[in-house]
Amino acid sequence: MQFSERINSTRWIIIFASFLIISLILWNTYTFFQIFKNEERIKMNLWALAQKTLINASETTDVSLSLQIFSNNTSIPIILTENEQIINTVNIDESIVKDKSQALKFLTKLKSENNPIVIEYVPGKFQKLYYGNSALLNKLKYYPVALVLIIVLFSGLVYYFYRTTKMATQNKLWAGMAKETAHQIGTPLSSLIGWVEILKSEDVDESTTLEIEKDIERLQTITDRFSKIGSEPKLETKDIIAETQQSYDYLQSRFSKQIEFLFIAPQFPIMVSINPTLHSWTIENLVKNAIDAMKGKGKITLEIANYGDYVKIEISDTGKGIEKKLFKTIFEPGFTTKKRGWGLGLSLTKRIVKEYHKGTIKVLSSEIGIGTVIQVCYKKQI
Repeated sequence: MQFSERINSTRWIIIFASFLIISLILWNTYTFFQIFKNEERIKMNLWALAQKTLINASETTDVSLSLQIFSNNTSIPIILTENEQIINTVNIDESIVKDKSQALKFLTKLKSENNPIVIEYVPGKFQKLYYGNSALLNKLKYYPVALVLIIVLFSGLVYYFYRTTKMATQNKLWAGMAKETAHQIGTPLSSLIGWVEILKSEDVDESTTLEIEKDIERLQTITDRFSKIGSEPKLETKDIIAETQQSYDYLQSRFSKQIEFLFIAPQFPIMVSINPTLHSWTIENLVKNAIDAMKGKGKITLEIANYGDYVKIEISDTGKGIEKKLFKTIFEPGFTTKKRGWGLGLSLTKRIVKEYHKGTIKVLSSEIGIGTVIQVCYKKQI
């Protein structure tokens, strides 16, 4: 049996054992409840017998035992009736007894809790003893509910701990893979830089080496991005307009002419504390996602707006749009509408914006068949 299968089997055994223990506790609680309920019924039968003895007592009858039985009941509420009229109450609040409507309502409650005990004190004459559950019995009745709530809460905490631990492990795994990828790319990248220098020395057409250098620079940027995953990036105070336009212009030069790119921004610098490499990755992911939504044809508008202490970047497209119920889901790891895709782009973008840059990202608006607007918001450096 493989290790993962053993872990899975152990998990199911623990779950089954937990349910078995819970079932046994609930069953024992129910059993105790019934035992205490029967004991209270016996006490009430004795109380009824004492009442009958007291009614029929003569001057010579010893009623000390009956009185002792009466005095021993300090917890069970009792209403004694004759001909449907209340003639006596025990262990019931005086304010209820004085209010006739409240007393009748309380009597109805007692009727629902236990069957009455009929006292035939002389042939043909009856009294009915109605009694409720004692405070102890009521507490015991709600104990299973409290127990279940505690178990649910405990299970929730265990699940949260397990899920958090699992996510932390996955994050470490992804970070390790990203750093290893950056390391692996670094070796052939260094070699490519060397080959470019050789080509330059061989008097190869400058335009050819220039394009190669651009791609090498691009690979260096990608390597730098991957190397930053899992570590705290260094933030710098930069002009968000210049940094965003640089990334946007690069993407514009690399995509089809069937896509119309529009950049709108103030004519003055807006300083924000960012990591340029990761911010570039954010813009790239959002623009590429927009292009995928338009299937490579349409219009993309990137607008930067100044709002007091904040700066907002809005990227709008003319793509297929997003259903409102998916506005938050699209940023979750693994979510994708592509046949081929891991669903990590927007999830990674959200992490860069929120965790590294302390900003916010959301779907501002979207309509099916019309397009989508995604907004990123950062706090300015004043």
